[in-house]
Amino acid sequence: MDISQIKAAEVKPEVGIHLTRSENAKVKVMSFINLRCPYCKKWHEESRDVLSRFIEEGKIELIIKPFDKEKESLQRGNVTHRYLNYDAPFESLQAIDKIFETQEEWGSLSLDEVAQYMETKLGLSEQNNQEATKTIIEEAGRANVTLVPTVVVGEHIFDEHITPDELTALLNEEFGK
Repeated sequence: MDISQIKAAEVKPEVGIHLTRSENAKVKVMSFINLRCPYCKKWHEESRDVLSRFIEEGKIELIIKPFDKEKESLQRGNVTHRYLNYDAPFESLQAIDKIFETQEEWGSLSLDEVAQYMETKLGLSEQNNQEATKTIIEEAGRANVTLVPTVVVGEHIFDEHITPDELTALLNEEFGK
């Protein structure tokens, strides 16, 4: 991933699914993902324990930014994003877990079949996320974020290749500033 063109300062915490246990969480972890992307699934699964621990300790706020992409293989993820409830972040995290766990089942369905799968198999309801989706796409454009996952923590930009130990060290460093 070429991160040299990404403008971290253009990535803002306002829009996304906000996971925090402290309104004053000092460190913001902002993650652009697409729920059909296998690399986003890898990032989610490998970072989940580290991020959950820091959230529970009130040290970070994780802001998940479901990023609709035009790429054919990711359009099914765009459909799944419509089923995330921005007003119930921990419910959305559970939905994200279920969506990633079943990615192989719905990943090759038609777009209409993906919507049906979200409703009938996962029991999710479509939400009114159009404005947030539009804002996230615009923000990604301003910041030159083109690939998923793209994760921004302060001035640090990375993808799924960060190890849990490296992520822990980075978050501890940011929290200590």
